[in-house]
Amino acid sequence: MPRAPLAGPRPKHVQLRDALTELAGQLGPDAAIPSERELMVGFDVSRSTVRKAIEALIGDGLLHRVHGKGTFVARPRLESRLHLASFSQDMRRRGLEPSTRLLDIELATPPQDVLDWLGGTQAWRVERLRLADGQPIALEESWYSASLLPGLDSHDLGDSLYALLADEYGVVIDAAEQTLWGESAQGRVARLLASPPATPLLVFRRLSTSLGRPVEHVISRYRGDRYQLHMSLSRNDDPTPALPEGNRS
Repeated sequence: MPRAPLAGPRPKHVQLRDALTELAGQLGPDAAIPSERELMVGFDVSRSTVRKAIEALIGDGLLHRVHGKGTFVARPRLESRLHLASFSQDMRRRGLEPSTRLLDIELATPPQDVLDWLGGTQAWRVERLRLADGQPIALEESWYSASLLPGLDSHDLGDSLYALLADEYGVVIDAAEQTLWGESAQGRVARLLASPPATPLLVFRRLSTSLGRPVEHVISRYRGDRYQLHMSLSRNDDPTPALPEGNRS
């Protein structure tokens, strides 16, 4: 536990935040930081100063709090670029070992929006928990075309489902539309993701096709404290600048 009374013109909570940032780097992911009382004594600051510094670092994603246990150094967020790839491919590209826990698979009548997309009267409902290096990252509820994928429940769904569709059915996912929004983890979702209640989630809805045929409707809920998204943006709708009158041809 560092002991260094804070001094200088900068606000104490800012100085303490910097000190805790350095300490977190030394401790590493999943390590507990000192208690509020230890920080108060070690840095000679008030409880409100300690809490303000910790809350700022929780908001930055550097720390996370576990109710009844303390405050811990957070794991770095996994960063993803928007692209058409399976979860398994995405994780392996980062040097992480993906794994999947199949929670449920059934042939069922889907909600109307899924029926509107997939067609037919029934579809395969697949619920899976996705992990990277053994840590829960995402919870997926997926619906798949029953007519294109007969007997899907007889296959091992513990690895890349996209690879299975290609190898066993000749169905290659080649295009998708994806929508993103935010939620907070509650109830069963929080328990399955091993996240504190109200942990922010990144929610993706992907509608996938193969040769123009609707194949997949999936909603994936990613832990926002372990996953982030990278997007490259550009403007391509700027009109071509007009040339001066004398230079037009």
